[in-house]
Amino acid sequence: MKRRTFLKGGALAGATTLVAAPAIAQSMPEIKWRLTSSFPKSLDTIFGTAQTFAKYVADVTDNKFQIQTFAAGELVPGLQALDAVSSATVEMAQTPLYFYIGKEPALAYATGVPFGMNHRHQESWWAFGGGADLCNEALKPFKAHAILAGNSGTQMGGWFRKEIKTVDDLKGLKFRIAGMGGHVLARLGIVPQQIAGGEVYAALEKGSIDAAEFVGPYDDEKLGFYKVAKYYYFPGWWEGGAMLHMIVNDEKWNALPKQYQAVLNQAGAAAGAWMLEKYDSVNPAALKRLVAGGAELRAFPQPVMEASYQATQDHLNDISEKSPLFKKTRESHDAYMKEVLFYTQIAENYYDNYLLSKMRKTG
Repeated sequence: MKRRTFLKGGALAGATTLVAAPAIAQSMPEIKWRLTSSFPKSLDTIFGTAQTFAKYVADVTDNKFQIQTFAAGELVPGLQALDAVSSATVEMAQTPLYFYIGKEPALAYATGVPFGMNHRHQESWWAFGGGADLCNEALKPFKAHAILAGNSGTQMGGWFRKEIKTVDDLKGLKFRIAGMGGHVLARLGIVPQQIAGGEVYAALEKGSIDAAEFVGPYDDEKLGFYKVAKYYYFPGWWEGGAMLHMIVNDEKWNALPKQYQAVLNQAGAAAGAWMLEKYDSVNPAALKRLVAGGAELRAFPQPVMEASYQATQDHLNDISEKSPLFKKTRESHDAYMKEVLFYTQIAENYYDNYLLSKMRKTG
């Protein structure tokens, strides 16, 4: 049974025993929380994941546990979601934790690092490789607890006003890019700009930035980047997979009945599956529409990829020397990535590449 349909049977998977929804409703208290998101309502897949999460929680508890969702800016700005949870301004938030690497660099691995694992491998590391424990250790000073609740899959490389042919073409570009990817690109001459999703188009339109990346074709189309920058690059090597979390205030989390904690964990898994499945459904058609509308699709040139990879390793090495927690998290992540890539190349990569070769021949 798919994770996203775990409610349909009227039972909650993942609790110590299968607890029927009516039993929870009879024995559990009524709770009302507020959730602030780092994303605008226009991004119906990402923000929709928060809404879906809240609906699952309400459904399985017979509306005993209600979570009201707020888009970025309605309660707090998108980049202050973790601060709002830490201060208990809200009980929880939907946010990418790499927004906060200035506070704790190890949080980069909670979302994804440049040239890191893809979405499937990331989530395996989170569940079975110690990722959840390491990332929640990094959150301890912020009085917050993370629940995995989504992934974008491998992202696109963004929209540029001019074509990128060499590494030198990156120099001086003001590029909206979140997380550690911006720090790496700064080593190659980019001037990174961290701007919340709902504010990116205006900055690109005004010319205060030269390029912008966000997620992928479906969201990028909604945000309208193609109207002001025509070169669309891939891949977003800084986000081979971007995990998304629901961040809960520690005190509020610890005060919850165990059944409600299980509800939140399972709702996160189900809503996260919904998010990735939705992206897989809508991105192909959106990309075709963008190209038909004039977007020029480009792969980053191999020399740019190579320079970016080397700059990434240099950057990660520098941080590892300064932060024991970052070093420990990196070692865990990289060891796991090595193992899963070993297997993936044997089975899935060969299979996928074979199918692609057949599709190219048949048109």
